[in-house]
Amino acid sequence: MSETQEKPALMTRPIPAPAVTVESKPFWDAAAEGRFLIKRCNACGKAHWYPRTICPLCGSDDTVWQESPGEGVIYTYSVMHRSPTGPYALGYVTLDEGPAVMTNFVDVAPDGLKIGMRVKVKFQPTENGPPVPVFTPV
Repeated sequence: MSETQEKPALMTRPIPAPAVTVESKPFWDAAAEGRFLIKRCNACGKAHWYPRTICPLCGSDDTVWQESPGEGVIYTYSVMHRSPTGPYALGYVTLDEGPAVMTNFVDVAPDGLKIGMRVKVKFQPTENGPPVPVFTPV
């Protein structure tokens, strides 16, 4: 990059508040405390995302909340260039526990992302709601 070219900006943009339901309230309460929860099914033993009462893998309602370190790798991503706040990236992170999470990437310039890059969860404030999980490079 030459001295006259600007370095790509780090991606940040306002995120609207999520809808909090009876089913998702424990997740959002934990997020407000800086903890990332996923659901694990006691019947099949697998973790799943988005956290919900019924396991999408086997149909069991024997699911429990589990705290996750919130670490994984970028499976895929796409940079959105047409935005009033500048470019930002959305994509999927495959958590170390197995599930894939659709997310925003922060604290990294668009050209700094790579498939397979290790990332970790971070909570970003929203507009009048609980913080949401986003991912940043490890």
